[in-house]
Formats: sequence, C-alpha cells, structure tokens
Amino acid sequence: MELCRRRHNSKERRLEPQITIGLLTDARGFPLMVEAFEGNRAETTTIIPSIQAFQAAHQLPEVTVVADAGMLSDGNLRALSGAGLRFIVGQKIPDIPYVVRHWMDTHPGEQPPDGLILTQPWARGPAGQQVKETIYYQYRADRARRTLRGIGEQVGKAERAVAGKAPVKRNRFITLTGAQKSVNRELEAKARTLAGWKGYITNLANPTPEYVIGAYHQLWQVEKSFRMSKSDLKARPVYHHLKGSIDAHLTIVFAALAVARWVESTTGVSIKALVKTLRRHRTIDIQAGDTIVTAEDPLPDDAQAWLDAIHQARRRH
Repeated sequence: MELCRRRHNSKERRLEPQITIGLLTDARGFPLMVEAFEGNRAETTTIIPSIQAFQAAHQLPEVTVVADAGMLSDGNLRALSGAGLRFIVGQKIPDIPYVVRHWMDTHPGEQPPDGLILTQPWARGPAGQQVKETIYYQYRADRARRTLRGIGEQVGKAERAVAGKAPVKRNRFITLTGAQKSVNRELEAKARTLAGWKGYITNLANPTPEYVIGAYHQLWQVEKSFRMSKSDLKARPVYHHLKGSIDAHLTIVFAALAVARWVESTTGVSIKALVKTLRRHRTIDIQAGDTIVTAEDPLPDDAQAWLDAIHQARRRH
C-alpha cells in the first residue's frame, strides 16, 4: 500500500505530514468527484489529471475551471490552457491596471460608480504562441469601504510601530532600512487607489462580464461544501497513513456530503438547521398485550413541509 501522508508546508507554513484533497463540484457546489493525493504533490499535477479523468468518464467535450487567485498561479493557468481547458480565475492586482488608471485620468476627482466594469484584453505566452484572454476589473463601493477601513487600521498600527509605541510585527506598510523604520506612503496611496477594485481573468471565447463575475462569485458554494473547523477533526482522514484507508474514508465523507447538499437544495434550508430541528423528534412503539401503539410528537409545520419535499423529490427520481 502507498503512503499518502508526506511532509510538506501546510497552510500555516509548518513542515508536517499531510495529504492533499481535491474536490470537484458543479457550479452549485454539488460534489462530483473527490480524490486524495500525496501531501507534497503540486497543484498542476493534481488539478489537470483529475479534470481530464472526469471528462473522460462522463464524455464532456469542455470544462470551465473556476478558482480563486491563490489557487492557480501563472504556470497553472498556462498548463490549463495547454490542456485545452477553460478557466475563470480571480486576478491579483499588484499594480494599478492601465484601464483603471485611464478611467481615473479621464474622470479626475470622481468616485467610480458602484458596479463599474472595465475590460482589458490580455495575452499569455511567448510571441507567436500567445493565448488570448480577457480581464474584467469591477469596482464595488461596499468592497472599497471594507478595504479602506482595513488599510486605515494597518496604517495606524504602522505609525504606532514607527513611533516606538507598538512592537514591529508583520505590516506591509512598514519599510525597514537598516535600523530605521518608516511608513511606506507610496504603498498606502496605491492600496487606497485600488480599494474596491477586483480583477477576473478568463480564456473563454467571447465572454460577458456578467457571466464571468457571476461564475466566480459562486465559489462560496464550493467552499461551503468542503469547509471544516477544528471541531470536525474526527471527520478528517488526516490520521490515516495508507492511501487505501484514506480513499475509503473519503468515499463515506463524499457520500454524506452529496446527500447533505441534495437535502439542502430540496428543502431550501441548511443541513444544520434541518438536523437540529428534527433531532428532538422520536417515535416510540409501545406493546400493550397484542396491540402495538406508536407514540410520537406531532411535527411542526415547517419540518413536515421539509419531509414532504424530500418524499416528493424521491418519487420524481
């Protein structure tokens, strides 16, 4: 049997034995396939083989990968394009994009309207082998408000650290030159300029910004499917070492996840609320002589409606 736990940097930057779990879902977050890989496997060696295996199993001519910016690097996007796959990915904005700068230059002193979308054609790859892509930059006023508040808090901490009133911790607005500390005002200005803007990049042919941005913001459904907390450790296969044991464990978790998502979509309530409401209801069979009497508490109207929806959906299938 093959060992699956391998030492590699975890999300907390600790070098420890771990495994990598890949969950493939549809746009609604319904699980389609789950796989476990060695903990030291790179994403490029797990994402593409998994997607291609799913395509072959279900005879799908085209698949669009939707992921966050931290999930797929430039090399990963090149690999996806090389494999003939489509993608929609959140785009990191390290510098002020040309189209954003141009809008600001042509609208001096104006605040971008909420929901403004700017389009920038893009090309990836060497000359003669470039792949055409499209980047959309969207401005949201609520996003800007939250970001500016965070920038203000970080700059305030940086100013206190420079003044010697607080310890120097990780703060991107502090510049250290030898023993000298200063607040990076240039970085602060750039961060405030980019507040509220978010980029989305895709290699789809003739995309629309509404489709691309809408598809990306469905990622919360995927995250909801596989989010675990510290209290869920018993449901994690982290204590298994052999790949066969981990796969068996994941099969059970995958089936339970699929059932939970189906129940949620059928009833319209979360699985947590449904279980919490129905947990207290029991039926008891009491035998008196030759007669069996079933004692049960009447279900509330909302719980009965959930059960009726489940039974009706099962009959349709």
